[in-house]
Amino acid sequence: MNDHCPPGPVPHPAIEPIPAFSDNYIWLLLDRERRRAAVVDPGDAAPVLARLAERGLSLAAVLLTHHHADHVGGLPALRAAWPDARIHGPRNPAIGGVDHRWQAGDTVVLEGFDATFSILEVPGHTLDHIAWFAPRIGADDSRPVLFCGDTLFAGGCGRLFEGTAAQMHTSLGRLAELPPTTMVYCAHEYTASNLRFARAVEPANPDLASREQATLALRAAGRPTVPSSIALERATNPFLRTAEAAVREAAGVRLGHAPADSIEVLAVIRGWKDGWRG
Repeated sequence: MNDHCPPGPVPHPAIEPIPAFSDNYIWLLLDRERRRAAVVDPGDAAPVLARLAERGLSLAAVLLTHHHADHVGGLPALRAAWPDARIHGPRNPAIGGVDHRWQAGDTVVLEGFDATFSILEVPGHTLDHIAWFAPRIGADDSRPVLFCGDTLFAGGCGRLFEGTAAQMHTSLGRLAELPPTTMVYCAHEYTASNLRFARAVEPANPDLASREQATLALRAAGRPTVPSSIALERATNPFLRTAEAAVREAAGVRLGHAPADSIEVLAVIRGWKDGWRG
């Protein structure tokens, strides 16, 4: 990659992936001193319970980003197994069993994990979607951390199931303004497919070519391609690059005329991605 695009970050020492379903990641945060864990978006309880048992950990907290079943489906079983665990989520009453509901501007201290999260509202994929941002987690790693669910993916963004292109554009812009070193923990292993599409949008981007090679090597080795970083996404993710000439030109080809603004660019390439089979 060139000098402006750093490689994907080394994973955080206190954050582990728990694979679920065919391509979900449930993220586990470690409180090593007290042998506790917190998990992010547990769509399935079984792999979480198995990991906790394997590592001899108790469940202290659950963090949720939105209401889709593959992110909240494991809550009843986790609550039954660990009734004292605190469940944190967005202000959506449709998500049952949530102890604390948060909105933009709220600050959440995760006691014992040396982590203080700011809540960011990032609608687009769903209307209730929030992201969890911490300037750091623990004393071993000073990098900021973002749990962004299905809003920002490595190389892509979530489908617009409930929100609008304008909402998603604002949400992604909010995330793009986070520190470049921010570690991006999204909820799915979509990176290889996302980068194939990104190269269709922006084929002359050398950072994309390098990132795709690195991604394929990771997958061939059976390793996750997540976390990413804000710097890497800004350099290679077309949904964060809607003001770039090459991305605008690609959208214009699809439209048959120049797009009016970056929101229209995002709408066009998101629609293109929805039907893309590359």
